Amino acid sequence: MILDKKIATRQSYGEALAELGEKNENIVVLDADLASATKTSIFAKKFPNRFFDIGIAEQDMMGTAVGISNFGKIPYVNTFAVFAAGRAYDQVRNSIAHTNANVKICATHCGITVGEDGATHQMLEDIGMMRNLPNMTVISTSDDVQTRWAVKEISKIKGPVYLRLCRLATPIIYDEKFIEENNIKFEIGKAIQIGDGTDATVIGTGVTVVEALKAQETLRKRGINIRIVDLYSIKPVDKELIIKCAKETKKIITIEDHSINCGIGSLVCEILSENYPAKVIRMGINDTFGESGKAEELMKKYKIDAEAICNMF
Repeated sequence: MILDKKIATRQSYGEALAELGEKNENIVVLDADLASATKTSIFAKKFPNRFFDIGIAEQDMMGTAVGISNFGKIPYVNTFAVFAAGRAYDQVRNSIAHTNANVKICATHCGITVGEDGATHQMLEDIGMMRNLPNMTVISTSDDVQTRWAVKEISKIKGPVYLRLCRLATPIIYDEKFIEENNIKFEIGKAIQIGDGTDATVIGTGVTVVEALKAQETLRKRGINIRIVDLYSIKPVDKELIIKCAKETKKIITIEDHSINCGIGSLVCEILSENYPAKVIRMGINDTFGESGKAEELMKKYKIDAEAICNMF
């Protein structure tokens, strides 16, 4: 758990997508002039006849993907999150979600950890936008292993998927030993609980899961035992585990590289308000745009790192 090796989930995605292409001839890939950044260039080199660079025309790309899906192909559509969820929202809503098209929207460069690209490219609203769409499955992966699983698993789902990926290189969490020792399984609609601490539950997604695990180790030395929930499946969501943790721990904290409005913090509040009312502390970007800077420095400034979690105790 938390190995020294770091890899960005967008890199894991690109490699896994090329592997999937070898096994499934129906996989086709569309990109919007960002193949080197989204890492779909790996797929393009292997399967040039199944790769389409649509150019800087994200809205057209979404419509094109729907057309391709109507012929039995499984299009993986790729661009930065700010363009996939933002610029092309009308097409995602009306052409993909409304028609329940079998299109996989794979958005890289999510959250404030985009870093130096600044506020215009730091998509902080996409979880809320996508989870509000009927028919849409929303997945946010936290490491290399989970991302590789997700790339293959979403190809089996009939209908639209939004896969949220990160630019920042992060440690591997789910190495084989850790998975075996903790009997971990990745399933759509489920979350993963790490640890049995009762002082608090910290619910994270994406890059913040590693930060929560770092905080777990630090707090343990202070005699504070917390459990972590990796909420990688945002829609459908594991309501049962969230309710269980609220009943078994003294405090619920959510942490996300996303706005606290309409993100996983709001999602957890929605679930608990209807099933087991409990106080929830939401950590995330608090109703503001980001700014240019190194990802680690921005996480510290906006209080979505391990230190910020520890300061809650």
